[in-house]
Amino acid sequence: MEINFTGKRAVVTGASQGIGRELVKKLASLGAKVFALARNKDLLVSLKQEVPSIEIYPVDLSKWSDTENALKQVGDVDLLINNAGLAVLGPLTEVSENDVDRIFSINVKAVINITKYVVKNLLSRNVPGSIVNISSQASVTGLIDHTVYCASKGAVDAFTRATAAEYGPHGIRINNVNPTVIMTDMGRLGWSDPQVANPMLAKIPLRRFGEVDEVVNSVIFLLSDLSSMTTGSNVYVDGGFVSV
Repeated sequence: MEINFTGKRAVVTGASQGIGRELVKKLASLGAKVFALARNKDLLVSLKQEVPSIEIYPVDLSKWSDTENALKQVGDVDLLINNAGLAVLGPLTEVSENDVDRIFSINVKAVINITKYVVKNLLSRNVPGSIVNISSQASVTGLIDHTVYCASKGAVDAFTRATAAEYGPHGIRINNVNPTVIMTDMGRLGWSDPQVANPMLAKIPLRRFGEVDEVVNSVIFLLSDLSSMTTGSNVYVDGGFVSV
């Protein structure tokens, strides 16, 4: 079956760079009308130059009402990818209240806010939809210096299960993609030191980190009718990290 999103309206958060940016390009190439949300206006403008068919919305997703206003401008949504995320790493003993607020405002609060809008929109139109949340292997395994990040992604997984159960009867499917380290520009920078990378690689049976397109392909599958019987699930793009 060939995937085609012609006639579908898709929102991608954290769309200005990395996984989100490539998701926007892929969705547009498959026929979707894409609405790209991110904080960095300059990067969004450059993305629109690459993909003129998209619409861009510079917005700070940690601000509840600003996000709602942007979504009202977007209008109807059939597909949602909650990709925006934030990590502040370090030992628990050095975590500040501001760190917790910043991480949870993007990784959890924004996901809840945007999903709420899209679900209400789908229900009002009495149509099915598909939502994919970008979680992490950190949601189900402990990582050193990741305490608050792990907690936030665990919350995403729990939220996904609960919403999938609640809105599955309405034909709304909600799933997670849970990547390991992915070789975005930031990923390559952060994991370029062998002393940092090698201990993590030793825990990954495939002995490598993931590529952006490997996450994108899993998201596209979950958004499409190829996964029509899949909801409330975690799809691990982690080379086997959490399975062994």
